[in-house]
Amino acid sequence: MSRIVHDGPLIIGGGLAGLSAALEAAPRSTLVVTPAPLLQACSSAWAQGGVAAALSRDDAAELHAADTRAAGAGLVEGEPTQLLTADGRATVEWLAALGAPFDRDAAGGFAVSLEAAHSRARVARVGGDGAGRAILSALVAAARAAPHVEIWEDGRLRGLIQDAGGRVRGALIERDGRLVEVLAPAVVLATGGAGGLYAETTTPASLLGEGMALAHRAGAEILDPEFVQFHPTAIDVGLDPMPLATEALRGEGARLVDGEGRFLLGEAPEADLQPRDVVARAVHAARAGGRGASLDARTAIGAAFPHEFPAVFAACMRAGLDPRETPIPVAAAAHYHMGGVVARPDGRTTLEGLYAVGECAATGVHGANRLASNSLLEAAAFGRRTGRAAAGARAAAGTVTVPVPAADLSPGDLMRLRRTMSAEAGVVRSAAGLTRALGVLDELETRTPGALPTAAARLIVDSALARRESRGGHYRSDFPAAAAEARHTRLRRRVPALAE
Repeated sequence: MSRIVHDGPLIIGGGLAGLSAALEAAPRSTLVVTPAPLLQACSSAWAQGGVAAALSRDDAAELHAADTRAAGAGLVEGEPTQLLTADGRATVEWLAALGAPFDRDAAGGFAVSLEAAHSRARVARVGGDGAGRAILSALVAAARAAPHVEIWEDGRLRGLIQDAGGRVRGALIERDGRLVEVLAPAVVLATGGAGGLYAETTTPASLLGEGMALAHRAGAEILDPEFVQFHPTAIDVGLDPMPLATEALRGEGARLVDGEGRFLLGEAPEADLQPRDVVARAVHAARAGGRGASLDARTAIGAAFPHEFPAVFAACMRAGLDPRETPIPVAAAAHYHMGGVVARPDGRTTLEGLYAVGECAATGVHGANRLASNSLLEAAAFGRRTGRAAAGARAAAGTVTVPVPAADLSPGDLMRLRRTMSAEAGVVRSAAGLTRALGVLDELETRTPGALPTAAARLIVDSALARRESRGGHYRSDFPAAAAEARHTRLRRRVPALAE
């Protein structure tokens, strides 16, 4: 095993959060490690909606913060949310300056659209539904051109290196089947979410919550892992992952209907723009009841589909479905993980030397139910803050302990885990189902001890079983009411002192 000493931030992940951090770490030497080529296998490249920010004259950061708190069902933290929404305009302008081609209005300002649970139109889009890839493409070009950034596009995180005091001192990286110890003064987890733990997901299937699992194993605090957001309009055409029909379609007037054309959530024009958990449960119930669920955009979008929403149109046409003529079959699918590694807006976690940003982090801005399009804003805004903070870290002295690399589940066992999570820890949960899920996880752990997907799934299931209420993205059929007091789940593993 070889060892590299890197004098600067080590960033694990090449999505919007990781690259924003890398660019803002200048001029400090920065190493970005990602398991796949940039623009592949990261959720931010797949995002359709855009970046939520107060950009209009009738909007304000305070209104954006209020909408964020309302969607989060009592668990949104005030200070980071105020910072996030206050950063909105500056973040969009920074992204635009890097080359992100946001849609513009006739006056040259940012064109904005309305999405569910927003009181104002405030989502800055690109090409209707191509924001994620277009924005990330601009950051990829900037990172490749930045003299302070080195990028490994073939490195997989296999463990965190710590010293006797628990400080994170680096990471164990696998490249071409060989293990490399990379020591660095700051390790930034930008490893994405956990949607791949579910058989029905809109995210890259390789996103398995492994960053969260490793952080927990190292002793970092984990916040609210049970809160998984299920997007109500994943396109149900038998693909894994499932293509996404952006929420902006409903913002433009597309309606959710059952197999007989009846509105799923009522006839009111705004009925389909309720918070995502409400809409996801309605779609789930319609499908479970045999009524089916579809998104009818024939009148609202119609002939404009190819140029207004080209990504959704292309996904439908590849599946042999013309959304101009036929309603789009949809299902609720795992889409975003609100929980994760406890982190401040500048990425600092409860472990010295470890930072977390993006979907793997839990900064308190999403609560129990993320407000639409706040994720790209958080990735870029807090990514910038994290990069600056990590650039200020200095190397520590002393010996380190290198962990045994995490084991991998077999493909068959991983699929069993994913199907179990969708069936038992999905849109609707119960004690009986969650207990069945724990039984499967016990079997998988016995067969493959230490596998990170199993550990990540257990954090979600254990916490969902302990939360005996329904709140936001977490719905218990046996406890359908919300508790009188909103409380966070906080998990922290006791780690024995590491030997010198």
